[in-house]
Amino acid sequence: MNPPSGYFEALLARHGHAAHRLVQILREIQTRETWLSRDTLSAVATALKLPLAHVEGVAGFYHFFYDQPVGQYRVLFSDNITDRMGGSEEMARHLRHLLKLEPNKVRADGRVSVSTTSCTGLCDQGPAALINHHQIVTRLTPKRIDHMAALIERQVPVEQWPSEWSRVDDQIRRADVKLGEQPFPGKAIAAAIARGPQGMLDDLKRSKLRGRGGAGYATGTKWQLCRNARSDTHYVVCNADEGEPGTFKDRVLLSSYADTIFEGMTIAAFVIGARQGLMYLRGEYRYLLEPLLAAIERRKKQGLLGESILGQSGFDFDIEIHVGAGAYVCGEESALIESLEGKRGTPRIRPPFPVERGYLGQPTTVNNVETFCAAVHIAVHGGAWWAGIGTPQSTGTKIHSISGDCERPGLYEYPFGTRIGRILEDCGANDVQAIQVGGPSGVCVSAMEFGRRIGFEDVHTAGAFMIFDRSRDMFEVAYNFAQFFAHESCGFCTPCRVGTELVVRRMGKLRKGYGSSEDVQILYQLDKLMHGATHCGLGATACNSLRDTIAKFRPAYEQHMKSLHFAPGFDMDAELSQARLATGRDDSGAHLETLA
Repeated sequence: MNPPSGYFEALLARHGHAAHRLVQILREIQTRETWLSRDTLSAVATALKLPLAHVEGVAGFYHFFYDQPVGQYRVLFSDNITDRMGGSEEMARHLRHLLKLEPNKVRADGRVSVSTTSCTGLCDQGPAALINHHQIVTRLTPKRIDHMAALIERQVPVEQWPSEWSRVDDQIRRADVKLGEQPFPGKAIAAAIARGPQGMLDDLKRSKLRGRGGAGYATGTKWQLCRNARSDTHYVVCNADEGEPGTFKDRVLLSSYADTIFEGMTIAAFVIGARQGLMYLRGEYRYLLEPLLAAIERRKKQGLLGESILGQSGFDFDIEIHVGAGAYVCGEESALIESLEGKRGTPRIRPPFPVERGYLGQPTTVNNVETFCAAVHIAVHGGAWWAGIGTPQSTGTKIHSISGDCERPGLYEYPFGTRIGRILEDCGANDVQAIQVGGPSGVCVSAMEFGRRIGFEDVHTAGAFMIFDRSRDMFEVAYNFAQFFAHESCGFCTPCRVGTELVVRRMGKLRKGYGSSEDVQILYQLDKLMHGATHCGLGATACNSLRDTIAKFRPAYEQHMKSLHFAPGFDMDAELSQARLATGRDDSGAHLETLA
């Protein structure tokens, strides 16, 4: 099936027949055709002068691309642990029962399929689901599931489903600098212009601002390195691929603070000398695309984007938005750049770093949504003011996405140095046994540690704050996180590709009551192997929650050790073979053989 020639030619022309626009081209074709046939991929390959294998490889990398026909209604339940705690698994089973469906299969009449996806960034109002990758449903209940099944059977278009189902609230519970009153559009840009590029950069360094996306790299240093890189072309990239389960702060900033984000990107462009900016919007946030594009157009009319910004001759800057197609690993800056260039989102070997050779081989600064917002307030109030908030090593404020077992989930903004116990008190969390801070790749904090403080020198976080009371099985929490990493591994390196699968299988064995303390030791060994041998941070942090929960909640594992022997017929060699098949490769490595 080839796309209609007129539409196809217009689409390619709009993207300049550029190979680096491949992901966007495929996304738009699939939106129209619902799936990507081999004939379609071949037509795209020919038009862009790319090998078919390359185009098929890109299409096969992203979770939201399909190479087989899919249903008219594609229901994807968010599978984060907080959604499961809200009953998402039971509701998914009930919907499949009502629709007479098998898991992950399209119904014989081609109407519907029901499956799962990784966290949709709606943990504060879940359980949630994505319908056809662009329509969201929040606050799922058994009653809504019954109604949804009836609408699907009657073939009611998704756009005509009850609008209340798609309501997304910001749920800002505690605002400080970044969630409080914002400077009027253009004020921060004018302040930056008044300082000059070097003056603005000096003030940013004075603020000691560190990236809010997780790595915590000094923003001023990053901008300086990019500014100093020899090239006539520089790029500013906003990382809005908020894929860490439990994190939804960027969702709120994107939906209600778009002007501040774009203002921060424009200030970055002024400092480093960029004329083009790109925002990488995660595929799960596709529903935010139109409002963001409208904000860009409004800023152009206000003279805040485009040529001669605020009348400053030579200060030209514009912003494009690229939408992802479902790949957690693209949150890593070099993988994100690969995806922007129309490739598989495989993290690059560094050096060179993006500030030297990034998007299309040019110097590129990549910053998180929250980081750009912080830069705006620094431009208005000064670096010394920002440095006076928080702690000497962790300046300013941090926005926390709080979900799980608490009375008031939502966004809470605090100065760095705030005590964890204070945050729990504010959100109404009672009888808490653990918090997963920073998402599955972060740290699990037990009740004995609630006196610790949020900051780079103590409890480092990218923003997620998932709360578990004493009714929760921490083994199940770790198991959900292990499944997430196995699903999201990009498959590039053996230790991560096979190691994450082996972790899931070993934990699955424990879960069925077939394990022993030896299995726990092997999990430790897998953690050690992946931490030191994987290509990127995904594999290196994949066992963080596993390691923490074993150390701090060992009884949760011991209750699954009902037998010291393998179950009848349990064959670990067969398990390893299945792990290889699941990863699509047969080179799991000698070291992994020993752990089987």
